[in-house]
Amino acid sequence: MKSAVETLNPTRVRLTVEVPFEELKDSLDAAYKKINQQVTVKGFRKGKVPARVIDQRFGRGAVLEEAVNDALPKFYTDAVNEAELNVLGQPEVDITELKDGETLNFTAEVDIRPSIEIPDFSGIEVEVDAVEVTDEDVDKAVEELRERFASTSPVERAAEDGDVLTIDLQAKVDGEVLEDGVADGVSYTIGSGELLDGIDDAVKGLEAGGEATFTSELKGGSAAGKEAEVTVKVTQVAKRELPELDDEFAQLASEFDTIEELRADSRKRLENMKQYDQATQAQERVLEKLLELVEVPVPEKLLEDEVNTRKHNLEHHQLGQMGLDLAKYLEIQGKSEEEFETETREAAVKGIKTQFVLDELVKQEKLNVNQEELTEHLMRRAASSGMSPDQFAQAVVEGGQVPLLVGEVARGKALAVVVEKATVKDTNGEVIDLDDEEDETEASTEETPAEAAESTEEKTEG
Repeated sequence: MKSAVETLNPTRVRLTVEVPFEELKDSLDAAYKKINQQVTVKGFRKGKVPARVIDQRFGRGAVLEEAVNDALPKFYTDAVNEAELNVLGQPEVDITELKDGETLNFTAEVDIRPSIEIPDFSGIEVEVDAVEVTDEDVDKAVEELRERFASTSPVERAAEDGDVLTIDLQAKVDGEVLEDGVADGVSYTIGSGELLDGIDDAVKGLEAGGEATFTSELKGGSAAGKEAEVTVKVTQVAKRELPELDDEFAQLASEFDTIEELRADSRKRLENMKQYDQATQAQERVLEKLLELVEVPVPEKLLEDEVNTRKHNLEHHQLGQMGLDLAKYLEIQGKSEEEFETETREAAVKGIKTQFVLDELVKQEKLNVNQEELTEHLMRRAASSGMSPDQFAQAVVEGGQVPLLVGEVARGKALAVVVEKATVKDTNGEVIDLDDEEDETEASTEETPAEAAESTEEKTEG
């Protein structure tokens, strides 16, 4: 076999392959054997029909087609390996010449990973938000905890802001009660912003046994997005009572003995959260600076596939779970279809560039992933997916996704190398040492910037 490579552009090549006919012998033998098992010829036992009889009865062309289809993947792979190409996706193959007994010639056009040069990145500087926790922040956190320990007691009076109501709901569209538009015994807090627009005005002033009708746009269900006539009946009015912010509350709501200890712990937790946010912000901004330094050609086919995947996941998974279609989502977001297309394409380009650049850094820095790092990453991904580690691990192995997880960890380590060499300052001008925040970053179940290319990676495995 002889092969040659023609570069069509920085991300696409054409392989020209010439195969002497004798190299098709194994595939021809396999083709005759396969056809033998599929046909019946009078006078011959099944599977024992001579090749010349198959040629006469079914045509030499059928045998050649079967043999070529069997042989092409191997010859293509050999040509790719010989040229040391890092291919993306599937090739477009064209048989240019097939002469029985002489030669098989074909071409294969395929996208390849572009050659990337990583420049010196030690001079990257970024600014991040300072970690500042105010007394007001602590007050808010403690108040939220206090809200969780609120109790309710029924009252015989008209409903007011903050009251917890037990209500029955019935929704009609075009005068017809919806099958999924009836709900009884629903608990609703006035002013919470939950359920339906207009419900607060409808129920305020009602006592137990009172009812009202109002019009509202349904947020979910079979008639999501449609105007409905909603009847609400109040079956109980209850007053919310908050516990006193004292040592007794601290002992009820936490492991601490005093309210001051509880407040101190709340402050520490808020600081840890803001430090994690700061570290994530640093990663994102360092990555943006790095991408600005590197010239990364993006394969057009890969980009189109990534855009389509992102749109499909949004429409058929995320929006579907919310009972929305794309048109309604864009209306809520206040975006035009053109703006959505532009944003999706820009995000896809960034995802592809991120993967290419970080993968190149993995090679350049000779980074490896050990079992402990992979296990920690798997645990974190399992937590974010809502699955147990064992369930997630089983799904990963059965789906052949282990290399994808290894790639995510490796890219995370590559980005960490860049962040470590960058200068990170907060808005107060203080230089930030992100090593102190490493534990919080590792413990988080949030998606890191280095994982943003995950969906892209699935399509770049050639």
